[in-house]
Amino acid sequence: MCRKYMCERITMARSDYKTNGKVVYLIQYHIVWCPKFRRNLFTGALKDRLETIIRECCLERNVAINALEVMPNHVHLFVSCDYKSPVYKLIKAIKGRSSHNLREEFPDLKKMHTLWSRSFFVASTGNVSASTVQKYIENQWN
Repeated sequence: MCRKYMCERITMARSDYKTNGKVVYLIQYHIVWCPKFRRNLFTGALKDRLETIIRECCLERNVAINALEVMPNHVHLFVSCDYKSPVYKLIKAIKGRSSHNLREEFPDLKKMHTLWSRSFFVASTGNVSASTVQKYIENQWN
């Protein structure tokens, strides 16, 4: 099967797939991180400002936000990324900028040694399950 034809079929079948020249892709991540010691910090104006900073960072990196929820003690972010962009760089940029900006704008945060914990959770997601992909690969010659 011609690769061009295959890419066109995939793109037409799934409108949420993205294309970049000869590459068709759908890269989505569920990311969760929390402040140091899981403190309940993000309410009111602080929550709103954090959401704005996250949206700005994603916009600058051409990352589409599918869902964003800032809870008092953690953040959930569901994004669609470019296939060339490592997810850890996005997380590092968001945490770095938000820590810097929030500490400048909210002086009470300067009392904390650090705003964010060093850890985070990330899981790739997709439109099909892992077992479906495995069966598809195993049955290529059938």
